[in-house]
Amino acid sequence: MAKKAKKKTKSTGSGGRKLVIVESPTKAKTIRKFLPKDFIVEACIGHIRDLPASAKEIPAKYKKEKWASLGINVDKNFEPLYVVPSKKLKVVKELRDQLARADELILATDEDREGESISFHLVEVLKPDVPVKRMVFHEITRPAIAEALEAFRDIDQKLVEAQETRRILDRLVGYSLSPLIWKKIAYGLSAGRVQSVAVRFIAEREKARLRFKKGVYCGLVAELEKNSSSFEARLVRVKDKRVATGKDFDEQTGQIAEGKSVVLLQKEDAEAIQKRLEKEDWTVDELQEKPLTRKPSPPFITSSLQQEANRKLGLSAREAMRTAQSLYEKGLITYMRTDSVNLSQEAIQSARRQVEALYGKEYLSPEPRQFKGKAKGAQEAHEAIRPSADFLLPDETKLKGTEKSLYELIWKRTMATQMAESKQLSVSVTFRLADEFEFQASGTKIVFPGFIRAYVEGRDDVDAALEERESTLPDLKLKEKLKAKSLEVTEHETKPPARFTEASLVQTLEKEGVGRPSTYASIISTIMDRGYVRKAGNSLIPTFTGFAVNKLLEKHFPELVDSQFTASMEESLDAIAEGQEKPLKFLSDFFLDSKKGLRKQIAEQEKKIDPEEARSLKLEKFPKVDFRIGRFGPYFSFFDSETGEELRASIPEEIAPADLDQEMLDDLIQQKRDGPPSLGEDPDSGEKVYLMTGRYGAYLQLGIPEDPEQKPKRAMIPKTVDPKALALNEALGYLRLPRDLGKDPEGHQIKAGLGRFGPFVVKTGKDLEKPEYRSLKKEDSVLEVDLERAIALFKEPKGRGRRRSSPIKSLGEHPQVKKPIEVYEGPYGPYVKCGKWNASIPKEISPSEIPLEKAVELIDARRA
Repeated sequence: MAKKAKKKTKSTGSGGRKLVIVESPTKAKTIRKFLPKDFIVEACIGHIRDLPASAKEIPAKYKKEKWASLGINVDKNFEPLYVVPSKKLKVVKELRDQLARADELILATDEDREGESISFHLVEVLKPDVPVKRMVFHEITRPAIAEALEAFRDIDQKLVEAQETRRILDRLVGYSLSPLIWKKIAYGLSAGRVQSVAVRFIAEREKARLRFKKGVYCGLVAELEKNSSSFEARLVRVKDKRVATGKDFDEQTGQIAEGKSVVLLQKEDAEAIQKRLEKEDWTVDELQEKPLTRKPSPPFITSSLQQEANRKLGLSAREAMRTAQSLYEKGLITYMRTDSVNLSQEAIQSARRQVEALYGKEYLSPEPRQFKGKAKGAQEAHEAIRPSADFLLPDETKLKGTEKSLYELIWKRTMATQMAESKQLSVSVTFRLADEFEFQASGTKIVFPGFIRAYVEGRDDVDAALEERESTLPDLKLKEKLKAKSLEVTEHETKPPARFTEASLVQTLEKEGVGRPSTYASIISTIMDRGYVRKAGNSLIPTFTGFAVNKLLEKHFPELVDSQFTASMEESLDAIAEGQEKPLKFLSDFFLDSKKGLRKQIAEQEKKIDPEEARSLKLEKFPKVDFRIGRFGPYFSFFDSETGEELRASIPEEIAPADLDQEMLDDLIQQKRDGPPSLGEDPDSGEKVYLMTGRYGAYLQLGIPEDPEQKPKRAMIPKTVDPKALALNEALGYLRLPRDLGKDPEGHQIKAGLGRFGPFVVKTGKDLEKPEYRSLKKEDSVLEVDLERAIALFKEPKGRGRRRSSPIKSLGEHPQVKKPIEVYEGPYGPYVKCGKWNASIPKEISPSEIPLEKAVELIDARRA
């Protein structure tokens, strides 16, 4: 275990040369601006030493030790073997050279456990003979650095021990279990302490989708009108019994859940009611208005930032943290690994000044608002993620692309915390027809927007968000009679449980206490890198391999995938950071306990695990089909009655376990039995064009060579194209890619092609260091895009992130703003846009039919 870093305290006079070490060049460049000239700032580029990553990194004198490959001498108090990787030798040499000319060493790594550990290892490797000081700050600004220079401290040994214990613990689990999984399932697979729990969450959700049985129900929707303003009313009760909706169904039976007293309408029932009510009068029988108050969400912590960046910007947890790290190192935001929702008094006052300047005094909360969080342990920094002291407006930062979008998200969220509550009015109208049918219409009116002028928190459930979107009702009075424009029967099907997104998985990990804010991004990226989970759109889907590994762990090592057990280990690590628990006892109990230690469990369970059983999977949909994990991915076996042979068919990785149906299985069997279907003949070569199915899905192949060593011409099929609807000419077009489009005015050669990330155009030339790429838009076809369109794409700025779609419709110019009003389709429904103002289109108005006058009214409400 870590020994206290020794400091030599050679006395130096004031004004000597001081070496400051930080983790990254960007951070070094920013902090350098705020330090005196006698401070030399260098970057160590992260950790400079770690446990050996491979056998070649193990020093010669340890290679024969039994524990060397593990990198931990378990029987010698879990003593770790630390090595400096070869790629860090140059960095260490440069730091030593700088230290030789310094009179003082200042360690300015991040203020969390990881940063504390980096500082500890720097002292251990560099062995300074000058005074060593630890310097911490939560934002890189002139005031924060000046304050840190007056508050040096020692390296916090408890934080170092907590981080080292986590590293050892993860190595013990990964390096002990992975060889077992190689033997029993497939080589190259592995298990991780917290990653395995995350895979279990995702696999359990997929199992729920496999068990799901669809339910069908109907309803009635009336379109009512007053003074040319229309709105919808839905049938909610029949003879005082509530009409069934999707939430009343049992997901495993497809029937109304036990204990639910509701009326289930079939199509014929709904049509009979529709006919009966055709000539009924619609009279307002009840009118309820209820004031609502909404409060702003707390400022960002690591987990909530990752969730919102995923929902609103489409960023993965890894992308969000990488971007936030860059913003922090540029001095624009506070430290981004934190579970504290606290805001400093200076930050609160800065936010309040900006709210008043931008929106007016009436938008300020009456008193400065602070929030209380539920922080677990002492791992993280002590303030929320917010703009740094300068509190720059997004346009003042000179940022672009994703960095600007994320900064704006943080800026808006922080501003909203000091804004007034949003005042709304919920209106509910009830109509009773024929003494037994009750219809309801509801709407929400914003009385005073308050904080939502700046920020509204995103939702994972898009359907729910659409339902709750602002819907306005005309002014109505009790006993008022209305005209029904239409009365329609609606048909509905229940939906399976939604798959996890990165945002909802982070939310679950946080709720269950699995991992800590600083680890969520690496957890998600690791389970995808290992091939246990893949991403389709925004959904996280377990692979068949992930299913198999999860099954083995659940059956033979249930504690390791139990969220409560994993959460208790996180609490122990927090206790170590606080000095309340000893690392050695914790590791010994976990790994060496004579009854339930991991080493003993592995020895016992290895004998019980049958490799054939471990590689097989059963899906409830197909009780008679044996799915297996092979060397080249998942497959299933079937008996061919014509040949009497057992054949195997691969399952493309793009097929999710819960999405696999009988038609897909039949297609895979047909292709394996009869060979791939031919789309026709290539007139140039005379070879047939085959539609093949492989591990990664459908692809095209020209001919089938007799020599297995000969590689035939192959081509990908765009994900937006249905392989079954593919015509010969289109297939030949993909096989002939890349297409030469010609040269741009500067003489660069431009081609169109299809790659791993979709269709693209690429530009090459002698004056370019490397080829320049642009992805094609949804409306572009790689087979039809021309030179003019390609040149236009290259003129657009390169970058990732969500782009606004093309407008559905242009309505005309706003009479006051003098800018066009356009209709868009957004993730939460249609809206109108005029300059910087957006406004949701009420549900009762069709986006394609909204008149200019109504759009102006909606925009003006937002402007007000």
